[in-house]
Amino acid sequence: MLDINHIDIINFINDISRFILPHAEAAGDAELNGSVDLVSALKFTAVFVAGLAAIFGFGLAYAAQKFSVVMDPKIDEVKNVLAGAHCGACGFAGCQQYAEAVVQRAEVPTNLCAPAGAHGAEMVAMITGKKAVITEPQFARIMCQGGSSRTVKRFVYNGIIDCRAAVIAGGGDKSCIYGCLGYGTCAHVCPFGAMSMNSDNIPVVDVSKCTACKKCVEACPKKVIEITPGSKTVMTACHSKDKGAATRKNCQIGCIACGMCEKVCPFEAASVKDNCSKIDPAKCKVCGLCVRKCPTKAIVDLLPIRTKAVISAEKCIGCDMCTKVCPMEAASGEMKKTHVINQDKCIGCGICTARCPKQAISGTFNTVEVHEAARIKSEVKKAA
Repeated sequence: MLDINHIDIINFINDISRFILPHAEAAGDAELNGSVDLVSALKFTAVFVAGLAAIFGFGLAYAAQKFSVVMDPKIDEVKNVLAGAHCGACGFAGCQQYAEAVVQRAEVPTNLCAPAGAHGAEMVAMITGKKAVITEPQFARIMCQGGSSRTVKRFVYNGIIDCRAAVIAGGGDKSCIYGCLGYGTCAHVCPFGAMSMNSDNIPVVDVSKCTACKKCVEACPKKVIEITPGSKTVMTACHSKDKGAATRKNCQIGCIACGMCEKVCPFEAASVKDNCSKIDPAKCKVCGLCVRKCPTKAIVDLLPIRTKAVISAEKCIGCDMCTKVCPMEAASGEMKKTHVINQDKCIGCGICTARCPKQAISGTFNTVEVHEAARIKSEVKKAA
């Protein structure tokens, strides 16, 4: 970088002045005498312009040095490992702003870039020297199943094919004022191609592409899209606050607030409020029992496969715990003898797996989680 100060610039200007002024006086004398030396004039002009350029050049160089801002190289390193989507999910205007904040501010966590995922969070932590904070993946979920074939229209909408435009027309054309309008605004704004519309005009989320950037949430005028933890796959896909009778008229698959989910939930995760069921993700164990009992199928289970429970004859001590907790009466057996699971009755809820004191039950979706938790608890107990 150039080392320029005020004295250097002043000396340079004086040198230029001593050279230019005599030529300027000569040019003036020539004009008075009525003749001009073209070669001298061109030389003078060239030198004069070069002098001005040099003066401004040195001035700009000095200003650049004087007011320059030193950028931490870690900022560029962090920016390179971010997704580069500028989606704003981190809470900052873009990737550059988040990179600057996470490098310069100790309180900014390393895991705010949802599109970069766990690997991105680890890389940011390594670059900044902060503790890596890994969070559970989250995805956008559509809290409505009321497609064109299952709902009633109030009028025919012929406007712009956009939910935000359609909602201006009296709140939208659907009889259920809480439901998805189905014009695909969420799919259009998704920067990752994770959202598409099915044949019944309801959005479908591709979790392999979804980064929980919240663009779709912000764009939806009906607020039927929520960001939820990836492991919480049981939810009420309805936002209607109408009474049950009104919901039945408007939608074939809406929540009618019957309270069945409250009655059957063994974890008190389901509750009915404002005429609509709501499942608390903090309490829900994803057993799926409410899904089976919901009369309108408003509660959905997004778990791809629910495998069924199997009891290990080597580990089972016949404690009878599985028969006590099974909501489908699929477990049976005599005390102190190996128990069995009726595969025709088992729904793969995993409740027996979680309650078995000997981890003798496997095969359900939560087997790995339950057995690992038991192993850690055993090691801690031994260490104590």
